[in-house]
Amino acid sequence: MYAFAFVVLFSLFSPGWCDSCPSSCECSEAARTVKCVFKDVTEVPAGIPSYTRNLYLTGNSISRIGPASFRGLGDVTKLSLSNNRITVIESHTFAALHNLRVLDLSNNGLSVIHPDSFNSENNSIRDLNLSRALYNHSAIGDLAAAMRRGGFGNLRKLDLSENEIVYLPTGIFSSLTALRHLDLRNNSLMVIKNSTFAGLDLEALDLRLNAIQTLRADSLRELDGMERVQIQMRDNPFVCNCGIEDFADWLNATAKVVARQTGVRASGRTAQHLAPGCAGPGARLSLQRERRDRTADLVTPSSGVVLGFVGVIFLFVLYLNRKGIKSGPMN
Repeated sequence: MYAFAFVVLFSLFSPGWCDSCPSSCECSEAARTVKCVFKDVTEVPAGIPSYTRNLYLTGNSISRIGPASFRGLGDVTKLSLSNNRITVIESHTFAALHNLRVLDLSNNGLSVIHPDSFNSENNSIRDLNLSRALYNHSAIGDLAAAMRRGGFGNLRKLDLSENEIVYLPTGIFSSLTALRHLDLRNNSLMVIKNSTFAGLDLEALDLRLNAIQTLRADSLRELDGMERVQIQMRDNPFVCNCGIEDFADWLNATAKVVARQTGVRASGRTAQHLAPGCAGPGARLSLQRERRDRTADLVTPSSGVVLGFVGVIFLFVLYLNRKGIKSGPMN
């Protein structure tokens, strides 16, 4: 009788019983790590040990996450949900993760992000990876609402690359006062609105591989206000016309832009690497501010050829007219 009672008590209170590992996962109490990777699970497995600090749920078929998904996992500091099929993040999904520092949601298809998805009272997340995470460009509106609601007061790194984002909603970054690294690479951004970067003190900003044609004066002033920022903006279709004058002047003067090939800051007035279509090899991307005589503007190599051609035609017509006049009386 006593032996049976001992077995029951041992079963109930032993660590192995309380923190058993789900069958689809690999658990290491020593490393405080649980990996449920490429197991094709459709939801977050139940029974994940409470000692877990690093939780990897990568490469599965999870389509929806909510507050019940991470209940009792308050010690988790790193959570990877990359390469799943997540489309919906419910209200207060991450509210129980009081110590969460790194959250990876990359390579999903998020179409619904509830404004209260994140824990607005805790602000524990430091690194948020949303690369290739949005279903389409319209999901950026839900994400902006969630960011404005709070929960990112200590966020230092945000990756929004490769999401086909066409525009950035007003105030999307307004509450991210601690943000230092912002990756907007390989989207479809055409215009950076005024106040997009207002209040930020970035150290790294990646704008490569977008559809940006120019940056407006207000945006340039915001970038100038960031003393330590290094900016990458290669592979954008910058348009060389009168509207790019402020941007061209800024490019020629700034030391904040980084050349991708070398990783070295561009200095002085060499900015040709940013918009190779605007200048030939070794030339400078700049616009002359002097007022030039309009007549002088017309006298270019191409216009000279045209004027010469018109002159030849005029002389030929004059020759025919004169010949006609001479032969007239004889007829």
